[in-house]
Amino acid sequence: MLYQTYEEKITPELHKWQQKMQKRPNLVDRTSKAVQDKINNIIPDKVHEVITATIKQMTRAVLTGAEFTTSLPAPKNSLEEIEREVTRRIEFYKKAGAAEGGITGAGGFLLALAEFPILIGIKMKLLFEISALYGHSAEDYRERLFILHVFQLTFSSQKQRQKVFEQIIQWQEKSKELPSDIHQFDWKTFQQEYRDYIDLAKMAQLIPGIGAAVGVIVNYRLLNQLGKTAMNAYRMRWFEERTLQSARRQEQLPSAAQNQ
Repeated sequence: MLYQTYEEKITPELHKWQQKMQKRPNLVDRTSKAVQDKINNIIPDKVHEVITATIKQMTRAVLTGAEFTTSLPAPKNSLEEIEREVTRRIEFYKKAGAAEGGITGAGGFLLALAEFPILIGIKMKLLFEISALYGHSAEDYRERLFILHVFQLTFSSQKQRQKVFEQIIQWQEKSKELPSDIHQFDWKTFQQEYRDYIDLAKMAQLIPGIGAAVGVIVNYRLLNQLGKTAMNAYRMRWFEERTLQSARRQEQLPSAAQNQ
């Protein structure tokens, strides 16, 4: 049996995820979207208002760095060591989110509405920690923008997911096209559009009468999905950055030889 590096071992999983993000919506996706639209129609207006307000506030808080504390980037370890710790943090947050979801579901409609920002906050806190573990500093708003795109990938329809995925490919190069100052970035327009990309039906545990069991299951499942999405998004960046570094070294070889 040939020895495989960790990077070689996870590459098929990454490629499978990339293909999933880019695939066109199929019959199952379209059927799911139709079901989700029906769920949206029976969600009370009050729930729509709370979700909309929370998503807008979250987007603003993340982009401006006003609320979420940022961890210092972790020391540059091997990808295997990084992902071992990332997996531990995902497991921790899955349990925390499931517990919070159970309390929310058991408390009924009003408590569910009151606790919704906390449920969203848990998910964003996980993404900030994952970003730091992969060595990225969320002090830069462009890294926070990447975090929001990862959140979008998890909570969007397949059609929208394709568009978001295109935005994060070759992020290191694309982020250079963004202004370095958050005040020069039109974050208000981004905030308004961002809400339209989030699928309300993914927040189904807020419907009155669903109960504790579904709150636990939904939060556990969504945090697991969010964690896997984040891992693959940062894996993709890790490989892209290594490819860029290798290309730069190759470019420097001829000039170095000429100087000798």
